[in-house]
Amino acid sequence: MSAQTWQKEGRHMDEGERIQRPHVLFGFDGTAENDAALRWAVDETGRRGLDLVLCHCWHWPYASGHVDRDAEAIRKRAGENLLEQGVRRARELGAPGAVHGRLMRGPAAEALLDASGTAELVVIGARERPGDRATALEVPARADRPVIVVPDGCGGRGELVVAGVDGTERSAAALGFAFEEAALRDWDLHVVYGCWEPGAVTDSELALFNDRELLEKTRAAELEEAVAPWRERHPAIGMRVSLLLERPCEALRDAVEDAGLLVLGDRGTGSDPLGATSTRMLGHARCPVAIVPGRRA
Repeated sequence: MSAQTWQKEGRHMDEGERIQRPHVLFGFDGTAENDAALRWAVDETGRRGLDLVLCHCWHWPYASGHVDRDAEAIRKRAGENLLEQGVRRARELGAPGAVHGRLMRGPAAEALLDASGTAELVVIGARERPGDRATALEVPARADRPVIVVPDGCGGRGELVVAGVDGTERSAAALGFAFEEAALRDWDLHVVYGCWEPGAVTDSELALFNDRELLEKTRAAELEEAVAPWRERHPAIGMRVSLLLERPCEALRDAVEDAGLLVLGDRGTGSDPLGATSTRMLGHARCPVAIVPGRRA
């Protein structure tokens, strides 16, 4: 078998190996519920011209000091078999580039974060496995790559990208990613700014919440400044902008009802690195949710 054919059919990698070619990293668990997320990952590779890496994290159910070479070998082999099935499934779904399988030891969140260092994009399912931490929250909160979380059984919804923004430089990366996805998919884009956040502003801005007209005027100017550069770069995208005097979650809940993708930034700090809005929308939205780190170029 040639090196090219071997790569196309999928090659298993150990934890220490790295893929150098641009790729989408997918958290693969082999369940039926995970298939919707795999479909999304395959679709992203086709639209972006990237390879696909399926990362399966096998779980060691014993204490960290417990040694059982036979049991470990069995679990690793089971993981390899599962990855072989995943690679075949990705090919069935039409993955156009190389498809790799990567086997790593869990916990899943830590393994995926380690593997994401060379990825351009990470796709994971929203389902949790016993023994894992909240992967669907921890990975997007800590990754320095965009992470798309796909709900179980997510089917075809509206051809619309919704971007939740706050009008500041922190949401520029999320806005750029939303325009990018809309352009790749030939979808419309709805930019939503729920600006009623008195608990998230500096003391100098608190007075705005005593004057709704001034608040609306100020936030509208911020929103236009944030959107204008991207509108100029993507003039063909059908776009509308909504400034709402509501809390962000309230504004977004209605907007995502017919959405095919929701894009948010990571505004959290300290004990909540993902941010309250992103955390709540990951639990509420029935469409895939992309979390884009603010430090993304």
